[in-house]
Amino acid sequence: MTQRILIKNPLCCVPMTGATPIAAEQNIFSGGYILIEDQQIKMVGKGEFQGVVDRVIDASRMIVLPGLINTHHHFYQTLTRAVLATQTAPLFEWLTTNYEIWRELTSEAVEVSARIALVELLKSGCTTTSDHLYLFPASASAELLDAEILAAQELGMRFHPTRGAMSLGRSEGGLPPDEVVQSDLVIAQDIERLVKKYHDSSPGAMTRIALAPCSPFSVSPELMRLTVRLADEYDLRLHTHLAETRDEEQFCLEKFGMRPFALMQKLGWISSRVWFAHAIYLNDEEIAQLGAAGCGIAHCPTSNMRLGSGIARIREMLKAGVQVSMAVDGSASNDSSNLLNEARNALLLSRLRQPSQWLSVAEILWCATRGGAAVLGRNAIGQIAPGMQADLTLIALDRIEFAGAQADPVAALLFCVPQNPVDMVIINGRIIVEQGRVVGLDEAALIRRQQQISESMLRVAEDRTGFRLFR
Repeated sequence: MTQRILIKNPLCCVPMTGATPIAAEQNIFSGGYILIEDQQIKMVGKGEFQGVVDRVIDASRMIVLPGLINTHHHFYQTLTRAVLATQTAPLFEWLTTNYEIWRELTSEAVEVSARIALVELLKSGCTTTSDHLYLFPASASAELLDAEILAAQELGMRFHPTRGAMSLGRSEGGLPPDEVVQSDLVIAQDIERLVKKYHDSSPGAMTRIALAPCSPFSVSPELMRLTVRLADEYDLRLHTHLAETRDEEQFCLEKFGMRPFALMQKLGWISSRVWFAHAIYLNDEEIAQLGAAGCGIAHCPTSNMRLGSGIARIREMLKAGVQVSMAVDGSASNDSSNLLNEARNALLLSRLRQPSQWLSVAEILWCATRGGAAVLGRNAIGQIAPGMQADLTLIALDRIEFAGAQADPVAALLFCVPQNPVDMVIINGRIIVEQGRVVGLDEAALIRRQQQISESMLRVAEDRTGFRLFR
């Protein structure tokens, strides 16, 4: 049965159409209407719509955006936010401490933490997200990624799970404990299973699988090459961390005799299939090569600040043609899954550089929509235009935090700080968030269960290691 939703008379619609951020900014309009029919945007027009619809949404005091797109996360980390022992730790120390907690992961822990992350993303206007699950404890089910996919399916979110992996344990010179790494054979077999069971290559797909070995300090070169071959075989995107810290750079120089980017080149990872998380410590030549190859980047400004990692050179990347997207990273290094706030931090962090390197509101919104779609290889999301998937976010201007910001409502979304969830989120033509709440969700029960699982994991890890995890 056809379902028709009419969004009428928006105060400000940001369609993100056009070939550049400047063109997209010039296409912002007020009034008119957006007609959604089933899963797609059917019409975007001026004046009044004449026709029969199932529901009318009056957006006369609302900003209407394409759904935001998050391209890097670690859902399970919502279980370990603000842990005492990691609050002042840089990346390597932060990882070695958290590994002792994360080794307690179970299928239920993964599913519940995924729901928490997804709900938080939804409430910040995100309609499509990736997740990087790379940790598979020997004591847990080997099918942990299935739990995340189930959570996304039930909440109705467009999902790009990445089958992460770690194969280089401490006994072989890696950073993670041996108990959370897997063999290349086990990893390859699970990739084949996941692709056959879940991957959908159609334009409006709700679930697509990507492949994501964790990092040079937790994965062998052999697994990195194997993953490229599997991505070629199944026509999948590739993802990993790159050049996040100086420690990573030093590790690669000592172990492989080359910088992280050069290592990725040697392993066949500089291609248009690939998007990297962070990419802070890249030189001019490396940035130029990323752009020439059509690589993408997941910009994670809050995590980069939280861990003291550094400031990514986003202005230079955009100029070089790198596909730049926005990402919240894991909720143990953010410690939030609020993508709208992430966009704000990206805007403000750029202002700590020279004025010529500052980013504009238009560029940030481009990265959070069109950039994310490009990085994930999607051409049917990230815009409000006929034929696109009906993924939209609506935010009312009549909030205390926006009072006095009516001169530029779009800029207000980033310069001001929304204190409440977005008003409405539509994904695939279905209303998922209404009046700031996820439709049909018992949020209180979900929070209680997350707290119980989190405390149990932390208590076990504290008793085993002696780390001080609680205040």
